[in-house]
Amino acid sequence: MTTTSTLLMSTPETIPAEGIFLPEELLTLVRERFLHVESCPFTGKRVFFENAGGSLTLESVVARSAEVAGIPDNEHRDNPASHAVSRIVSAGRDDLATFLGASGGVIFGGETGTECLFRVIRAAALAAEAGGSIVASSVEHPATFDATAQWARRTGRDWIEVPFDVDTGRVTAAHYADRVRPDTRIATILHTSPVTGMSMDVAEIARTIRAVAPECMIIVDGIQHAPHGFLAVDDYGVDAYVISPYKAYCRFNNGYAWLSDRLSVVDHDRLSGKPTDAWELGSRDPSALAGISEMVDYLAWLGGHFTEELSRRACLVAAGQAMRAHERALVHRLLYGGGGLVGLGDYPGLHLIGPADSPYREGVVSFAVEGVEAKQVVAELGARGIRVHARSDDVYSGNILRPLGLKAVTRVSLAHYNSADEVDACLAALAEVLPRP
Repeated sequence: MTTTSTLLMSTPETIPAEGIFLPEELLTLVRERFLHVESCPFTGKRVFFENAGGSLTLESVVARSAEVAGIPDNEHRDNPASHAVSRIVSAGRDDLATFLGASGGVIFGGETGTECLFRVIRAAALAAEAGGSIVASSVEHPATFDATAQWARRTGRDWIEVPFDVDTGRVTAAHYADRVRPDTRIATILHTSPVTGMSMDVAEIARTIRAVAPECMIIVDGIQHAPHGFLAVDDYGVDAYVISPYKAYCRFNNGYAWLSDRLSVVDHDRLSGKPTDAWELGSRDPSALAGISEMVDYLAWLGGHFTEELSRRACLVAAGQAMRAHERALVHRLLYGGGGLVGLGDYPGLHLIGPADSPYREGVVSFAVEGVEAKQVVAELGARGIRVHARSDDVYSGNILRPLGLKAVTRVSLAHYNSADEVDACLAALAEVLPRP
């Protein structure tokens, strides 16, 4: 058992700037639990630095999901198989609550995280008192940015855009304070940006909103934050928090939304005979919830190496802190180099989104290089076995890149199962791809 008090008590600001790598033996065990860590089934050996587009999947999630998916029985029947399925679903919901850090409220599943956000925003907009405003930030994913704009228009409300700081890649409570009004009915917050890579202080922003508009419904997109550290919904003071498990080590399946008690009972789509806080339409996929339980089992195992506490929640918190510290170390090596390799920050004409030393960066480094197309960088790295991605001025990223004055960026996105050797391989490839005097 390794106890690391620095990790257990850490916040983004207190983790050392250079991070703390997972012990080598533990990282080996971690990597053994994931599928396709070192090779793609279509292209062969490669380094996977496209985690912001969807994480690698735990082998146990795939195996257990497949096992449960083969069960033909549904819930609510009087037979042992049906009762077993109900236990799987119930355990999955409990594990989701533990993962989210939610002691109350309602959790429901939808088609995707984006669908959950659209649905929650729609219900809140239709149920809220008439008039007033809806507030969103330009750093947000279209799942909230577009949904709030559309439902402000459809309900005849003012739609107010909160600009983000283009130098830091973040939006803060001070930015919201300048836009929120006493009649603001709904406000959305992005926990972590998949483009800038920066996390926001959700609790502080929520407090600032409520100081001006106490009854405002606050809805959080936690999709990108979920795989990078522990969640603590009870501490945020918000009304909804949404995740997509395919970004948190599970297979593609559902999105999930947590709702506060007051938001859960607003008028919304439901079968008439169901309770007022019922949000799910139709039967749930028990294999998806079985996968959630496997994911939480894994995080509890990982966290157990960093705490002597036995509770599942304590182990998840410890895992989140250790993952955050390891990713910080990976990012530091990518930006500053090491072992004779030049870091990204040493390339002339390279525009990095956000400060290199920002404590709020969560596993994502996005950059543009003067005179070099982002798609060209992606293709050249891909040819050298490094899988990254380009974000462009399009339906998904345009509202973020335009304020930055950029048409496209290359995004390198890391996760806790990535290694320093993989970062070095990326740096060696970049040395062949990026121009230097």
